[in-house]
Amino acid sequence: MKKVLVLCTGNSCRSQIAEGYLKYFAAGKAEIYSAGVETHGVNPKAIATMKEDGIDISGHTSNNIDEYRGIDFDYVITVCDNAKERCPYFPTTAQKFHQNFPDPAKATGVESEIMEQFRTVREQIKQYSHNFIQQYIA
Repeated sequence: MKKVLVLCTGNSCRSQIAEGYLKYFAAGKAEIYSAGVETHGVNPKAIATMKEDGIDISGHTSNNIDEYRGIDFDYVITVCDNAKERCPYFPTTAQKFHQNFPDPAKATGVESEIMEQFRTVREQIKQYSHNFIQQYIA
């Protein structure tokens, strides 16, 4: 079974959303993990915006990349430029992918505007995740 790691800065928003969608679209055909070069906890707005789309990530944890050193990943996807630049040497033969998504946690404005930014990023990650699974897992 293929193993996929999604890597972001704090493993709180983008990588959590991607983990949720990749698991959903892979439907048990791959093992999906997410991690950060730091850990910031899972963002409640990420949980809420995923719930709106029928995906429950409330049980996810924020993990550091060091926790996965012993896993031989097939694919590593960085979902922000910062993680790509700061990712420590990770001994793996994994094929690496990079897609920089805007950080919804940095959205400003009233609550409705912030949530709209989360939804926009969620939809971008959903499409990317669907395409990735179709191309490399399915």
